[in-house]
Amino acid sequence: MMKTKVTIQEIAHFTGLSKFAVSRALSGKSGVSDQTRDVILKAAGKLGYFKDNAALSGDVHNSNDLNDPQNIRWSGTILILFPNVRYQNQESVYWGPVFNGISSRLNQKGINILTLTEPSTDQLFTLLNPDAIRGIITVGSISTPILLEIKRLGIPVVMVDHLDPVFHSDSIFTDNFASMRDIMLYLLRKGFKRFQFVGNIHDAHSFYERWLAYSSVLMGHGIELNQIPELSSPDLEDFRKTFSSLFNETNLPEVFVCANDFYALSTIETLEDMGIRVPDQCVVTGFDNVYNDIPVLASVNVNKELLGARAVDQMLWRIINPESNVEKKLILADVIIREHFGRHSG
Repeated sequence: MMKTKVTIQEIAHFTGLSKFAVSRALSGKSGVSDQTRDVILKAAGKLGYFKDNAALSGDVHNSNDLNDPQNIRWSGTILILFPNVRYQNQESVYWGPVFNGISSRLNQKGINILTLTEPSTDQLFTLLNPDAIRGIITVGSISTPILLEIKRLGIPVVMVDHLDPVFHSDSIFTDNFASMRDIMLYLLRKGFKRFQFVGNIHDAHSFYERWLAYSSVLMGHGIELNQIPELSSPDLEDFRKTFSSLFNETNLPEVFVCANDFYALSTIETLEDMGIRVPDQCVVTGFDNVYNDIPVLASVNVNKELLGARAVDQMLWRIINPESNVEKKLILADVIIREHFGRHSG
C-alpha cells in the first residue's frame, strides 16, 4: 500500500517544533531562523515530504530509449554552483582540481560556464534566467534552502560529493566505502586492534560513508568501536585543545583513522606538539592524497579531475534523458599504502 503524503503535523512532531514554524519554513517565508529552517527542511526530506509525485506515479521508461550524448553539438550555459564554505574553494587542493575537471570538460564540449561561488537564495532567482541555463552542477556541500530553490527552477542538476534528502538528483562520488574498507582490512591484517576515527561525520556525506565503512569492518571482525564522540564530530577551532585533553602517551589507540588528509595532518601536528612521535608511538591514516609529505600509513588517491569530468558527462546525458531514474555514480579510487610510515618494531 502506498503511503499518503507526509503532513505538516508529522514534521512538527518529528522535529519537536510548532506547526507554524514548519509551515513558514516549508513555504520559504520569514519568521524562522536559518538554522531552524535547515532542521525542518532536512527532517521533511527524511520523512519523504519532498518526494516528487511523478516519481510515485509508476511511469516506466524503456531502457532502450536512453540516448547517449556523445555526438551532439552542444550550446547554452551550465551553472557551476560552488559555495565558498570553510576550506571548500577553488584554491583548495581537493576542490580546485574537481572544479578544473568540470570546466575543462565543458570547454571541450563548447558549453558556456557560469560560476556562482557564494550563492544566496535571492541571487538564484534574481540573477539567473532559468531559460538560459541548461543545467546546474553543484560542487561539495550545498545548504538545504539553496537546494530547494534549485529544485523550484526545474533545471537538471548533478551534485558532486553531496546528497540531501530534500532533493534527489544525479550525483557523482568517489567510492568512499570501498576505499575505506580496503584501508581497514589492511590495518587488521597488520594486527592493529585499537582504533579511533577522526573527522566530522556530519560535515560531508563522503565523511559519513567513510565512517560507515570504518565501523562496519570493525563490527564485522568483532572489534568494539569504543569511539570517542568528540573525535567523530570535532570542532576544528578547538581541535588541538580537545585532542590533547583526551590523550596522553599511555592511552593512545594504535591507529587514528582520519576522514581525510586534512584531519590526518591536524592529528599528526597535535600529537607531535604533545611529544608523541608518529609513526613510532601510533600510526595515522588519511584519505584524498593531497599531502605527500606527511607520515600517514595509508591514504586514498582520488582522481579529482575525473570526478568533475564525469559530472559533466552525467549532466549532458541527463539533459537528453530527463525522465530516467536518478543515478548515483561511484568512481573507484586507489588506496596508497606507505609501508615506510608503518609502526617500527621496538
